[in-house]
Formats: sequence, C-alpha cells, structure tokens
Amino acid sequence: MKIENFVLDIIIKNANIIDGTGMPAYRADIGIKEDEIKKIGALRDERASVEIDAEGKIVCPGFIDVNNHSDTYWRIFLDPHLESLIYQGITTIIGGNCGTSLAPLANPGTIDAIQKWVDVKKINVSWLKVKEFLAFLGEKKISPNFATLVGHATLRRGIIGDEVRSMVPKEIEALKKALEKSMKEGALGMSTGLIYSHARLAPYDELLALAKIVKKYDGVYATHIRSEQKEIVEAVEEALRIARDSGAKLQISHLKVIGEKNWPKMKDVLALIANAKEEGIDVTFDVYPYTATGSVLYSFLPAWISEGGKRIMLHRLKDPVIRAKVISEMRESEFDYSKIEIAISPLNKTLARHSISEIALSQEKSVEDAVIDILIASEGMVVTSMEVLSEDNVQQAIASPLSFIATNGAGYDIFHAKTGERVHPRNFGSFIKVLEKYVKKERLLSWEVAINKMTQAPAEKFGLKNRGALKKGYFADIVMLDPDKLKSPATVENPYQYSKGVELVIINGEIVLSDGAYNGNRNGRVIKR
Repeated sequence: MKIENFVLDIIIKNANIIDGTGMPAYRADIGIKEDEIKKIGALRDERASVEIDAEGKIVCPGFIDVNNHSDTYWRIFLDPHLESLIYQGITTIIGGNCGTSLAPLANPGTIDAIQKWVDVKKINVSWLKVKEFLAFLGEKKISPNFATLVGHATLRRGIIGDEVRSMVPKEIEALKKALEKSMKEGALGMSTGLIYSHARLAPYDELLALAKIVKKYDGVYATHIRSEQKEIVEAVEEALRIARDSGAKLQISHLKVIGEKNWPKMKDVLALIANAKEEGIDVTFDVYPYTATGSVLYSFLPAWISEGGKRIMLHRLKDPVIRAKVISEMRESEFDYSKIEIAISPLNKTLARHSISEIALSQEKSVEDAVIDILIASEGMVVTSMEVLSEDNVQQAIASPLSFIATNGAGYDIFHAKTGERVHPRNFGSFIKVLEKYVKKERLLSWEVAINKMTQAPAEKFGLKNRGALKKGYFADIVMLDPDKLKSPATVENPYQYSKGVELVIINGEIVLSDGAYNGNRNGRVIKR
C-alpha cells in the first residue's frame, strides 16, 4: 500500500482571489501547510491531502469583527461554537468593547457586577488578570480567534466597586497602573462606554490619562461615545480631542445617529472625522448595516435618572414624584418611545408582546409608563430594538473610507430562539448583508474595498500580526464565497437565520465550515497584543 506524503495540507485551486489589501482581484491557487499560507500562484503540479476547486468563487481573508460582545454576553462560554459568526465568514473577534471586559477583576465577585445579564455561576471564574483570562479561554477553545480590549468600566469597578462618581487622584493612579498591567499582558487597547451609568461621570482628564497609556503600548482607544442623539457632534469632538491630545489610535464604536430629528447631523460627524484624519489623527469607526438599533433601554431616559448607577436609578423610578418628572421629560424629548421593541430582558419568556406600544395598550397605560414599569420589573436589564436610524446615514457610513464593518453583536445558534430573546439580526447577518446589498446589488462599494474594510484594514489598526490578508507566511484564516448564493435572511422579526453563500471557512489552517455547513471544529486561538 502506497502512502503519499503531501507537501501541502490544503490546496484551493482556480480561486478568484481578493486578498484583503484593496488591490484588484486576481486568479491563483493557494497552498496551506499546518496553520500557514505557504504558496500563492499556479500550483497545478502540487498535491495536497485536501484539494478544493474554487472555480467561480471568491476567496478572501477571514473577516475580522472588531466590535463583538460574545464575551460580555457570555456566549463564548455558553456556546463557544458561535455559529452565527462562522456562517458570516468571521474568523476573528475582538471583545472587551463598550467599556466592559471580563478581565482584569479585582476579585472573583467582581464578575457579578460586570455580568448581570446571565447566570455566571455556570462558569467557574478562575481568573483575575487579563493573562489568566486569555489562558483560560485558550484552553477552552472557541471557533473564531479571540482578542480583547480592556473595559474602562471594568477597571473602574475594580477600584471603586459599583460607586458611580468622579475618582480622586490616588484612584486614577491605580486605574492607570491596572491598565498598564493589562496592556503588558496582551490587551489590544482600552474601550469606554460613556453612555452607560457607570462611566457617565468619567471626566476628560481621566480618559486622557488612560489614553496616553494606550498610546504608550501602541494600542487602540475604542469608544462608545457619550451621545448618539442630540449631542452626537460634541461627543465625537470629545473622542477626537482625546485622540489628538494623547496620540492614541481612535476607534469610534458603532457610529450612528439616533432619531429622525438628529439624522442631518451625520454629515457633520463624518466631516469632523475626515478632517481629523487629514490632521494626522489615526481615527476610524465601525458600522453595522441595519436601521434598527440594539440599545440598553435606560439609555433613552433623561441622563440624570441613571446618575449614581442602576440601583439608584431604580430607586428613583419607584418614587411617584420623580417618576412623574421623568415621564414629563420623556414626553418633551420628542423621542418616539412607541417604536421600542423589547429584545432581551428577564421577562422575555413571560412577555406575550415585544412592542412597547402593544404592551401599553394591553395594560391600559401610557407608553412612557410602560417603559418605566418594564425597567423596574427587569431591574434595569432590558435591551431594545428600534427602527430609529436612517438608511441614507447607514450608506454614508459604510461608504466612508474610514469605516470598518462590525456586528456590535455576539454569536448564537438558531436554537437560541427557544429562550424567547429576540436578538438583533446583526448577530447573524452583518458582514454578508454588506456584500449582498451594498456590493452586489447597489454597488455602493467594490468587492475589493468592502473586503478590505472587513480584513486588512481592521487587522492593521488593531495590530493583528500576519492576519487580515492572503499573503505567503500569513495565518491561514480564509473564506470562500459564492457570489451567486450570498444572502442575509435575518430580520428583526426573525433573526435566527444563518447567512448563506459562505461555502468554506478555514481558521488557522483547519476547515471549520465546508460546503456551506459548519462542522463543529473549534480551532480559534487567543491573540495577544
């Protein structure tokens, strides 16, 4: 019996290669050995144990999701396959976004303050430091590669607990020390969630001091800015000022303008960002291709109500006098609360309806009263979905040369529908929707430009070495697309539908999806700065 020893493990033949760099597509074969791209060119005389014919297909680098919440939504533990991401061709995710990361922890109990959305008792939290968390995840194995930012709110909680206040100089020094240690242990940078109760009072000087440490380690300062509504211009200006004064690389998370009255501000915001780039500020932003938001419900209430934290907010909402004041301000705000849909809350399995207006009607109360009652009953833990974004603004953001594509979501399988949660369709469809709608149908972007936004551009920004492009010596994170089959069927009403058209996914040299079906192989690695 003759046993052949192949030089290569996998050959992808007859590929239409879009290499991630933005350069024009070209035709070639790709040879893979172990976890590495070994050869690109005419490999007709080469043999491998697995040979794949890519005739008529697009072969490109695996997609990189720089704004992912599979960590803080506990999905990396509850469902490490993260299938909805794999079916989009996502091979690397970055966690620790919007101010919250799962490390560093001051003590094991800190996780209860950070992670209030799921039962954390299902996982033995055996880490405190970033390096310990990454080691834990490396042993556990998830399907895509994983890297993390350090959450500003996580750092704050490690020093002042659940207190919501300005920090004294001694505490700021402790904050800086914790961030520096985390950067040394492999974090890619720091994120903020300035719209949330625990970070709203964080002053400019505190953020600048931390951004300077991020700069020292050539990391990224990623920010969920203070406002995405009326004061969005000022919020973007603050982020740009921090980047200018610190020299840190800036990533504005899920850039959007909420509310029809505010939609015209998008042009001003994009002009601000473009001008800052011309000045030499390293600024980019990420965007998802939907007009529905997925936001925490209390963030749409008057800002003062959540000052001091969630516990104090709930205490205030139970006070009849304060409640009346909140309702009065809600009605004066011109924000249309009737558009709110309840996506995730502890009440999901008991709610017969998800629309706030329907809930209010069935309970014979005002929409504003219904919002407050649901917040109280859910102890503030409500994620909403609302059609409050402009399609024109989404297109402007996607078309910008400074944008990346990201889900701002997490990985699920279709069976999660049984929980009653109505998750955002971006969890299932963001990357493929961009290719299907804005590249293939509307031709807003070329294939080369769109794929660059999903691969090399974010890889370079976040320092993901030897990933994000199809080049000899790079890690074999590879996706094969059938342009004729691309479809992103997930909707707000029925989000639990996998994207179609991704025929092959290879992560670190191993096939995890073939013939359009995920095979259960979890071959992702932990990536450190």
